[in-house]
Amino acid sequence: MDADDPRDLVGTWQLTRRVDDRLGPVRHVTGTSELSLIDDGRVRWSESGTMTWDGGSTPFTRTLFVELREDGWWVTFDDGRDFHPWDTDSPVVHPCGADLYEGRIEPKGPDAWSVVWNVTGPAKDYTMTSHLTR
Repeated sequence: MDADDPRDLVGTWQLTRRVDDRLGPVRHVTGTSELSLIDDGRVRWSESGTMTWDGGSTPFTRTLFVELREDGWWVTFDDGRDFHPWDTDSPVVHPCGADLYEGRIEPKGPDAWSVVWNVTGPAKDYTMTSHLTR
């Protein structure tokens, strides 16, 4: 697996996520993450599952896209806005209003990878760690 090229991650992955919220309850997500090639050359990155916390749960879905540009691969939101560069060699940053998302995409071998986000802002202070395995 060459995680530098998101096309090498095409397939269905088991998703586990922990959100260590320093302002609220710890939350857990279990579900799947599917990366699929679409006709325009982009990779669709769809996640679905259930988020749970003490005393509650809710369904969870999210769709992102990864597209190749002159300066490399970029992750975009489903509405086309830029999220961050796809970079497995160094941290990625996404300023979002008053909040700051600092993350890392980490290959963990041929059948696993992770995404870690540290998020800070006026009303946010959490670390979100996602593990993806075949």
